[in-house]
Amino acid sequence: MTTTQARTTEATANGGAFSRAAADLFPGYFALVMATGIVSIAAYLLTMTKAAWALLFVNVAAYVSLWLLLITRLIRFFPRVRSDMMDHARGPGFFTVVAGTCVLGSQLVIVAGRERAALALWLAGLLLWALVMYAFFTFITVREEKPTLETGLNGTWLLAAVATQSVSVLGTLLADHFGAQRETLLFLTLCMFLLGCMLYLLLITLIFYRFSFVNFTPILMTPPYWINMGAVAITTLAGARLIIAAPSWSLLGELLPFLKGFTLFFWAAGTWWIPLLFVLGFWRHVRKRFPLRYDPQYWGMVFPLGMYTVCTFQLSKALNFEPLMFIPRCFIYLALTAWLAAFAGLVHSLFFRRADA
Repeated sequence: MTTTQARTTEATANGGAFSRAAADLFPGYFALVMATGIVSIAAYLLTMTKAAWALLFVNVAAYVSLWLLLITRLIRFFPRVRSDMMDHARGPGFFTVVAGTCVLGSQLVIVAGRERAALALWLAGLLLWALVMYAFFTFITVREEKPTLETGLNGTWLLAAVATQSVSVLGTLLADHFGAQRETLLFLTLCMFLLGCMLYLLLITLIFYRFSFVNFTPILMTPPYWINMGAVAITTLAGARLIIAAPSWSLLGELLPFLKGFTLFFWAAGTWWIPLLFVLGFWRHVRKRFPLRYDPQYWGMVFPLGMYTVCTFQLSKALNFEPLMFIPRCFIYLALTAWLAAFAGLVHSLFFRRADA
């Protein structure tokens, strides 16, 4: 054991429950904020106002708590943070910090009408996006010993696309508040949308290859594979927001046929994933009897369900195609049920952790 590792272990042992929680913080835990925020937005759009506001209060508390843990981890346990960032399997989880920040910003705009707070979160999200994006891809590129595709690649890699699209979505929502700089911001969000599309198409090819040609076990079929659908759902949402904004800017107007076709393409791809993911979940937990217990990764399953609800709602509006509204009116109950189940698991795990301590 190195001197740095020994100091980290000693600090963890002597720091109490909060320090232990900070030291062991799962890099992707901000998926809790992503899931809570998008389910709140879905509830608000479908006139479940009380549920939307309740989830907003929960989300603000969760966001602040997670940042306190993350800052403590950065200060006191930085070697663990660096190790996670350089890890092919855990490193992509840091993209949830970006996406969580921007989804909370979107939640503040849509549910609470707090544009100034949302603007601060968008600027923070943009800075975090640049930091995490280039740090992670630099680390894994220059790393000398790299894992195989089987052990190094999973659904969390698509969080790079999710984080990129979350910046696009919030930026487009805030565009009307930028005055003369509105078109500049829309150009940025359009470029982020296209970059997110590129990242998804690049990564999903590798993931689909892994699904089809690499040995798959119940242990490897983790909940983050739902991001296969969630990433295209938020891409659909980003495209739909740009379509809605198109009448007020000539460049978007000229690109409108492309935006409509490309956005519908991603929505169809996301819809295709849903039955397959449910079947694979059945295979994992029923056929193979893999135990169903709380894991922070399950928030990566709740988020896609909420995002698919919201993106279909906005796509129906963007395309002026009312029949699509049938889907979000049904899916909202599935998203709320999944959120309640994950939240109950979180509370249960915290209760027993305290009891053990």
